[in-house]
Formats: sequence, structure tokens, C-alpha cells
Amino acid sequence: MVFFLVCLFYQIVFFFIGMVRGEVKIAPAKRLHRYGFFIAAHNEEAVIANLVTSIKEQDYPSELIDIFVVADACTDETARVAREAGAIVYERNDLARKGKSWVMDYGFDRILTEYPGRHEAFFVFDADNLISSGYVSVMNDAFDQGFMAITSYRNSKNFGSSWISAAYATWFLREARFLNNARMICKTSCAVSGSGYLVAANIIEGMHGWDFHTLTEDIQFSTFCAVHGVRIGYAPAEFYDEQPVTFAASWKQRMRWTKGFYQVFFTYGRHLFKSMLLFRRFAAYDLLMVIGPAMLLSLMSVLANGTFLIVAMLSRGFLVTESEIEMCLGSLVMTFVSMYLSFFIMGALTTLLERRHIHCPKRWRVISNLFTFPLFMFTYMPITVAALFLKVDWVPTPHAVSVTLEQVVGASKHQAS
Repeated sequence: MVFFLVCLFYQIVFFFIGMVRGEVKIAPAKRLHRYGFFIAAHNEEAVIANLVTSIKEQDYPSELIDIFVVADACTDETARVAREAGAIVYERNDLARKGKSWVMDYGFDRILTEYPGRHEAFFVFDADNLISSGYVSVMNDAFDQGFMAITSYRNSKNFGSSWISAAYATWFLREARFLNNARMICKTSCAVSGSGYLVAANIIEGMHGWDFHTLTEDIQFSTFCAVHGVRIGYAPAEFYDEQPVTFAASWKQRMRWTKGFYQVFFTYGRHLFKSMLLFRRFAAYDLLMVIGPAMLLSLMSVLANGTFLIVAMLSRGFLVTESEIEMCLGSLVMTFVSMYLSFFIMGALTTLLERRHIHCPKRWRVISNLFTFPLFMFTYMPITVAALFLKVDWVPTPHAVSVTLEQVVGASKHQAS
């Protein structure tokens, strides 16, 4: 527990910085830049039009925005719906190379070939996302500061759907305000996550596509940036993501994430250590703690004490004393209690401080989430172990919450009333 606290104490500091300093302030841009939106879509006819519409309704000059959708191995009307909504659509049917990273590689290669030098940066989004009307303007302010990559404020459009979606939403709100926002205030590098981020065209052009192909290509990209001293910025531009509703869907998604974290850890771990020790890059240490299997530290404590208890029962008191057994039981109880309280406090403070961003008409769901959020985080323990040994393939998460931006924001207004 002491080792765990020492390793991750900086995140507690970040939490207080985010709480005390508030939202980072970014200077207004001196000019308007030209952007392309990249959207990977697999059987997303239910949600893709809403995203394209929210992009087209930006308070940013429409002539400076292009929207690209790659309909990947779709068996529905995703391509047609996206075209009718106003996007430039590419259709891909490569069943051998599955996964978002390969879709990005294919799509960016075509864009760079067909529209050479047209865009200064690209936004990466998932088909189920929605973006606030001022999203591009806020991101443009940050991009104008010279960042090569920028992440943004990830919110949820279905907080109230289940205890699973509520827990996801809480985690991402905490990540935005109390990690990336604090990193930006402290002038260290942030990390991109899933979607809702910007990458400069220079980086895409250098790869002529996308060269990060682990199960978590976003974290791989963030780690690559940390190793090579590329600072990722953060802007408080809000977008909305659809979260899994069932535990089964959540288990599959988080298994893929955890397996991807292992892939990145074993690929870049020594490079992060080198960057941290030789070049004194705090961002390298930060990313090492992010991709490192932190839950394994807690599992080590549980397994050690559990093994000790089994030996005690088998020896029937010959090898260990009664006081040692009591100490062992106390250690187990303290581990779980301290973890629960830590996650409870994290969830409660996030809910309190970010309450204006929680769009949920069910007030009871917001309150019950305070108690179920720690339980959701506990489920990472078996996932952490299973992902070490099981083969995990990329499986798309189905999306079906077809709501507009007005409907999402309207939920919070209903709650306030």
C-alpha cells in the first residue's frame, strides 16, 4: 500500500490542483485553422448522423471543416446515412486487419492522397460521439498555441442508463478535470483517450497514415509522445461519448483496454524508464504509471495474505500464530476498505465539482453511483489478471443511444428544474 501510494501520489496532487485552480484558461487564437474530422464507423447507422450534424452546427466557419467517415465492413446503411448527413465517406472491407487503428491508417492514407496539404490538423472521433457547438473554437485556441496533439473534455451522453454507464462517466469526468486539466496547468504532457482528440497534420503526414496498432492505439500514441518529448495539450472543449450499459459489454471493452495497456507497457516500458531517467521527463513517469498494471499491486497484497491464510488453515496453528492470522485478516480487510473509501471519495468529489456537466434526469442514479462506482472499479482486479493470460481480440462496442446534443443537454436542465 505504501508503494502504491508513493507511485501514484502525484495524481492526488493533480486532483487538488484541478480542484483549487479550476478550469485552465487558454489565450484566444490569432487565426482560424483548417481541420478535418476523422470518424471510424462500423454498423453505426443509428448514431452517425447525429455526430455529423453536431459537427456541421459548430460556431466555426464551415468552409474550414471537412468531415470524413470510414464505413468499415458495414452490413447496414452507415455509409448512406453519413453521406446524406453531409460527410465524405470511404468504404473499407478489409476483414483481415480489424480494429480502429487499421481503419485510421486506411482513412488517413486516402485523405492525404486525395486532399494533399489541405488540412492543418485532424480531429479523431467515434461514431457515437456528439460535440458541443463551441468545440472547434476552443480546440482552435489550443492548437494555435503550437501543440502537435490536444485532448479535450470527455463527457457522457447516457450517464443515467445504468450503474455501469454512470461509473464510466464519472471516471472520464475525473480524467478530464483532475488529470488532463491539471497536467495542462502544470505545463506537463497530457494523454489522449479513445476519441475527442486532435493530431497535427504533420504527424499524420510523417506516417502517411497511422502506425500505432496495439489494442489501445490512443494510449500507444500518448506513450510515444511521452518518450519523444512531444507535449500533448488539453482544452476544455466538451464532447459526449456513449458508454456501455451492461456489465458483459463493459467486461469485453475493458479486457481489450487492459490487454492493450499490457501491450504498450511491455513495448514502451524500458523507453519510458530511459526517457524518465536520462531526460528527466515527468510525462514519461506519468505515462508509466498510467499504463502500468496498478491493480496488480493491490492484487499482490490480496494474494499474499490469502496464501498466508491458506497455509495457516492447513497447518492448524503449527506454523503460524493466532496473532499472525489476525494481522493477515486485518491486512485483507484494510486493503479492500481503503480502496473502497479512496474510490468513493474520488467519485464524490468528482460528482460534486463537476455536477454541472452531469446530464442525468435521474437524481437517484447520481446518488447511487457514489456507492456503486467503487464496486465498478473493484471489477478491474479480475480483469487485470484475466488480460494477462487470455487472448483478446478487437471487438467493436455496439452503439444505439440515438440522441441529439439538445436532448443530452436538456437532461441536465430537467434535473436542475
